[in-house]
Amino acid sequence: MTTPKEILLGTLKDLGRDDFEEFKWHLKNGELENAERTDIVDLMFDTYSINTFEVTKNLLGRINKNDLLENLNKTIPEPTGKSGND
Repeated sequence: MTTPKEILLGTLKDLGRDDFEEFKWHLKNGELENAERTDIVDLMFDTYSINTFEVTKNLLGRINKNDLLENLNKTIPEPTGKSGND
C-alpha cells in the first residue's frame, strides 16, 4: 500500500524544475531554499500534519498545475470530520 508520504513525493516528482521552485516559494519557509523533494515531503508532514494534502492542493492550484491537482484529488479522499460520521 502506498503511504501518504509516497503519494506526496510522487506528486512533487511530477513537477518540473521551475514549477517545483515556485511550489517551494509558496511555502515561504527558509529551510526549503535548497531542499530536495524528499526533504519537502518530510518538512510538510512535520509542519502541516493532517492538513498536508490540503496545503499541497492549494499550492498546485496557485501554480496552475491543475492536472496534478486532479490526480491528487482522485488519489486522496477528502478529509472527514473528527467524528467520522460527517
